[in-house]
Amino acid sequence: MPSHQDEQDLINFQQYWLTLKRRWLLIITIMGSVFGVTGLVTFIQKPIYEAESKLLFNNQSPSSLTAVSQQLGQLTGLTTNSNLLETEAEIIRSHPLTQKIIDELHIKDNLGQPLELRDFLRNLKIKNIRGTNILQLSYRSANPQEATAILNRLMSAYLENNIRINRSEATATREFLNKQLPLVQAKLAESQAALRRFKEKHEVVSLEAEAIEGVKRLNELSSQMTQLHAQLVDFRSRSGALQNQLALSTQQAMALTSLSQSIAVQQVLLEYHKVQDLLAVERSRLTDEHPVITSLLNKEQALRKQLEARVSQTLSSSQPIPEQDLQIGELKQTLTANLVQLEVQRLGLENQVGVLRKDFVLYQARIRSLPKLEQLQLQLQLELEIAQTTYGQMMKRLQETQILENQNVGNARILSEALLPKKPVSPIILLNLALGGFLGFFLGIGAALLLEAEDKSVKTAEEAQQLLDYPLLGTIPLFDQKTRLARGESITELPVLNNPYSSVNAAFEMLQINLGFTFYDKELKVVVVSSSVMNEGKSFIAANLAIATAQMGKRVLLIDADMRRPRQHEMWQQPNLMGLSNVLVGQATLAEAAKEVMINLELLTSGTIPPNPAALLDSQSMKRLLQQAAQDYDCIIIDTLPLSIMPDASIVGKMADGMLLVARPGIVTSAAAKTTKGLLENSRVPVLGLVVNCVATDNNDYGYYYFDKTTGESKSGNKDRIKSNLSKITGLRLL
Repeated sequence: MPSHQDEQDLINFQQYWLTLKRRWLLIITIMGSVFGVTGLVTFIQKPIYEAESKLLFNNQSPSSLTAVSQQLGQLTGLTTNSNLLETEAEIIRSHPLTQKIIDELHIKDNLGQPLELRDFLRNLKIKNIRGTNILQLSYRSANPQEATAILNRLMSAYLENNIRINRSEATATREFLNKQLPLVQAKLAESQAALRRFKEKHEVVSLEAEAIEGVKRLNELSSQMTQLHAQLVDFRSRSGALQNQLALSTQQAMALTSLSQSIAVQQVLLEYHKVQDLLAVERSRLTDEHPVITSLLNKEQALRKQLEARVSQTLSSSQPIPEQDLQIGELKQTLTANLVQLEVQRLGLENQVGVLRKDFVLYQARIRSLPKLEQLQLQLQLELEIAQTTYGQMMKRLQETQILENQNVGNARILSEALLPKKPVSPIILLNLALGGFLGFFLGIGAALLLEAEDKSVKTAEEAQQLLDYPLLGTIPLFDQKTRLARGESITELPVLNNPYSSVNAAFEMLQINLGFTFYDKELKVVVVSSSVMNEGKSFIAANLAIATAQMGKRVLLIDADMRRPRQHEMWQQPNLMGLSNVLVGQATLAEAAKEVMINLELLTSGTIPPNPAALLDSQSMKRLLQQAAQDYDCIIIDTLPLSIMPDASIVGKMADGMLLVARPGIVTSAAAKTTKGLLENSRVPVLGLVVNCVATDNNDYGYYYFDKTTGESKSGNKDRIKSNLSKITGLRLL
């Protein structure tokens, strides 16, 4: 089953094809004009010859004798997006080089004047052969010898210019090196002096060896300090124990030791004790006033003063010493001596620890300063190395540049010289004619589509159905009166009545059948026929539909409700003195005003044109008239005014079972169709469907039924299209 997209593509293709058929004369005219102009220009054009040559480029130095030549003569770009061959091509196109060729070869234009530079560049083509380092040069001219000579001389001039540029680069490099070499040499001497001053100032021989030795010395000092600390703790603990045992401080112990070892103090102390012993004996037998006691007391006092003087002299201090401490026992003297010895050793250890700590701090500070010194030394060494390297390279490059300056080699060479062309490259007759034909064809198609786009009228029945979005109940083929008159046939607006074997008759029969399927639950009786604009053939559709319905055996009333420009009385050639307006105002009855125009068909013309037709149509009289007619007739068909002109059709449409909308391609526009769609939706008039009038078809390409005049039997045309329309109307699938 074909998809909706396939159907849409088919519709679009058919629309394009119809557009081309309508605009065929314009397309043929444009094609012929463009093709003729192309042929004329092609055959009057002079033949143009093209000479070709090739240049091969090396992305290496012009010579491999020196290293500097690899850079001075090398083809390089400033950015990653640079194309080296394009750069060389622009050099070849440059003004000095091309103007030199024009002047040397005396190249003239068609007027005999020196050829302009822009004309020369227009004839010169340079392109890169993809994937290679080859430039292909070509030059076009009406003179083949001139084209060949221009290319060969242009390549020679370019090679000379390339060599001259390379040598000028070498000369400029040599001059630059000569200027910069003294500056680099001075920088080298300055770097050497700076490094020497740094080592002298910071007493640096080898920072790396000094760092290793410093770390080693710190470890040794740390180990020694740890051992001395352990010994110091031991001495302190032993000294504290002796002090607690003797109840003496360190100073007291040292003082007692000094006094016990002093002979002068001990002698006076011995004499002092003897005097005290003697005094105690004499007091036991003598009084204190006795001269002996007095003499002993004076002697005791003198010895005491002498003892105190010798103690002060021994201790170098006036510190009082208890008498009992001036003479101690041997054990206490030994312990005191040990305490003094421990204190001496402790003080010695503390002095050693202090010395080691000072050394440790000095070494540690030196080691901490080594990274900074090393950084400064590395910076100075780097500057020295850079200066040395730069000086050495510049000396080497200076020698190499002097060698390169005397070379005579370029980056390019001629791969193939220009040969004399034998055949012209322009014009290519077949190609030009083919291009002219294609161009004319597409211009013609474009012009046709452009004119079609500017034409806002609806072109096809499918387009009308898409815009209005109502079921397509029928298409009425174009009724060509001029053709019928040329054939000697009678001219009539009622072909269903006068020509029952025409395709128009078959179309109206199918329309009448499709209308019968619009309601499946009730009978369709009152049908209003209207259109969007004038001249779409609504009166023609209403009249012939009434005839087709009457021919089916139904009693039909055709009412002309267009009381502004009535047409039914002219089509039926009936008087219009008494009609619808007269019935609505009560001047006549329906039976009196209706005229039988054929079997089963009566016509009610519009009658006298009233001043306000809309008021008459929107009246109770109109409703009663339709109710009466619905009882007396099987079908009532009402011809009304177009919807976009006056509200008459909408007024009558609300009283009917439904409205049949007529659309005529080429007359109705898309804007009018959209307006009609909006009016019908706003007025809520029931729309039965759409009938497209005056559809252009081939004689044997009508899609409903046609009749064989010889047999009178009906034959099926396009059954699939009939089933599709009936399915859209009824919602049922037909087999």
